[in-house]
Amino acid sequence: MNRVAIVTGAARGIGAASVDALVNDGYRVVAVDRCRDIPEVPYALATPVELDAVVARHGDSVLGLVGDVRSATDMQLAVETATRHFGRLDAVVACAGVIAGGAALWEVSDAAWDAVWSVNVLGVRRIIEAAAPTLIANGPESHGRIVAIASAAGRTGLLHLAAYSAAKHAVVGMIRGVAMDLAPYGVTANALSPGSTRTAILEASAKVYGLTSSEAFAAQQPIGRLIEPGEVAASVVWLCSTASGAITGADIAVDGGMTVN
Repeated sequence: MNRVAIVTGAARGIGAASVDALVNDGYRVVAVDRCRDIPEVPYALATPVELDAVVARHGDSVLGLVGDVRSATDMQLAVETATRHFGRLDAVVACAGVIAGGAALWEVSDAAWDAVWSVNVLGVRRIIEAAAPTLIANGPESHGRIVAIASAAGRTGLLHLAAYSAAKHAVVGMIRGVAMDLAPYGVTANALSPGSTRTAILEASAKVYGLTSSEAFAAQQPIGRLIEPGEVAASVVWLCSTASGAITGADIAVDGGMTVN
């Protein structure tokens, strides 16, 4: 029987790449994205057209769902959609994230701080709290999996992006606690911390620093280049597989050596 996953932030970037990689590994996927902008986030978020494109390239293996990760109701609907449409749920991949700020912490508005925390932290909580009862009910032999996308910013500090750094630190801490809560049920929970990855968030970061292109961030990484979303997605697939069963509560760097350097 094919395994089933929910991926949030699925319309582009690491989320879209994770949908692609999971389908290629035999998963069926509910691909969730907000598909509309947030006023406090200073760049355009993914669109319904982008989500439709992800769904279209996989036929019946992917079902698109417009939903806000901050909404408990929307995330419960995602779980119900997976179990109703595909018959089960085995894995959750929390990719939805935003960046905002661009100033010293004491100059960042409450609205910008709240936008970053509500999507990046509350959003991870909402999909976990919606999915955990189903993953537990499957039984320990089902090898339930939770993967959250954190960031190299969750291991260090970034100039003028304190809210984002703090939020990604919080994601790692949340995952470690959840891993302990779920361990008795055979469900693992892990974080992945990408470095500078070719995504819309990285382009937004470039604007924070007055850079003309996100390619400049390649210099931060000893491998000398940006990371591609598919490279992060490959680690997502492994953490969703039965081969990763001995790993839980981990924060795995996919950062080209950024946090080693």
